Amino acid sequence: MNPGLDETHAPGLMSWVESANDPATDFPIQNLPLGRFRRAGDGTWRIGAAIGDQVVDLAQAGMVATADMNEFLATGRETRRALRLALSRGLRHGSPDESALRRALAPQARVEMGLPCRIGDYTDFYTGIHHARTVGSLFRPDNPLLPNYKWVPIGYHGRASSIIASGQAFRRPRGQTKAPAAPAPDFGPSQRLDYELEVGALIAVPNALGSPVPMAEAEAHVGGLVLVNDWSARDIQAWEYQPLGPFLAKSFATTLSPWIVTLEALQPFRAPFQRPPGDPDPLPYLDSPSNRTAGSLAITLEVWLQTAAMKAAGNPGQRLMTSDFRDAAYWTLAQLVAHHTVNGCNLQSGDLLGSGTLSGPAADQGGSLLELTRGGSQALRLANSETRTFLEDGDTVILRGYCEGPGRRRIGFGDCAGTVLPAAKLG
Repeated sequence: MNPGLDETHAPGLMSWVESANDPATDFPIQNLPLGRFRRAGDGTWRIGAAIGDQVVDLAQAGMVATADMNEFLATGRETRRALRLALSRGLRHGSPDESALRRALAPQARVEMGLPCRIGDYTDFYTGIHHARTVGSLFRPDNPLLPNYKWVPIGYHGRASSIIASGQAFRRPRGQTKAPAAPAPDFGPSQRLDYELEVGALIAVPNALGSPVPMAEAEAHVGGLVLVNDWSARDIQAWEYQPLGPFLAKSFATTLSPWIVTLEALQPFRAPFQRPPGDPDPLPYLDSPSNRTAGSLAITLEVWLQTAAMKAAGNPGQRLMTSDFRDAAYWTLAQLVAHHTVNGCNLQSGDLLGSGTLSGPAADQGGSLLELTRGGSQALRLANSETRTFLEDGDTVILRGYCEGPGRRRIGFGDCAGTVLPAAKLG
């Protein structure tokens, strides 16, 4: 029996919001993710919970005392659990609170969704071992994984100011690039624009400067998960990344899904954390009994591409790949928090920790075009006869994620979508 399960996870629960009972919805009553929304003509961001195709205005329902998501997250998991229980009971068939909650509903199609919280800092990790191995083999065929990979969670400091909400378009970045045989670099729009399929953890409870978070307490500092598309300009990156790593190739846009799927909702999909035979055990500060028993999560991840031609033809797009977080991520959420803070670094409410690209082990499971096209050397042929090596203007990339299992109700993250616009003109 999973000790983290309670009445809110019961697979037979049904809601008086009929769209929440559709087996295909991402937002059944067993999910209840949190996000920020505003109504048309109203500039005020509100905290809401998704239920089917509706959003519950939690302030109007009298369930939260603040309109500030960061402030709410910082109150911790017991507050989230109490809200989840109250929402679950109020949204069930036969609830005496139906009339009051019905007045607090708004159709998702009629509200604007923003970033799920204010993001003050962003760290992008490199936990996807299949991605690391495949990309490494493109540049170091005899030694794709560097010696530190299986010992330390690798990460870099990303740019929080250019993180955008799902549904927003962004400009193709410009920068310096250099062909291998060219005597000098060129400057112009990136020709090797790519997506990266990631999962992001949002910090809820901060830790004080100089106070590391131990493994046993690490997940208490995490509010929940979102999908992340860490757009990358591969040609700019190739020229600039040595010796200090990513810079302009990564800082022009990062797209987040709007709903925080809480760790409480993900509890039924816990999985053991296991290293492949022969791999080193984590150092003691990155190990704990609870992490070994249930540190991982079974999340199915997908990338979809809708080209401009597909959109014009009414085609919703084509799925390019699928992978599983449990198989793809070499490090767990708890290990990322523990490692990030072990030097005394203070995480704050709303900080984003990206997983890095979560590819599967097979050649057709790459979480980026860099992998699916072998560095651009093998064009990907789409079902409508278009081809892609890297993204073109007008392309929309949609990330999707969901959890399902025997005896469990399927829950999802909602779409994480972004569209490429032509590069901005200079001067």
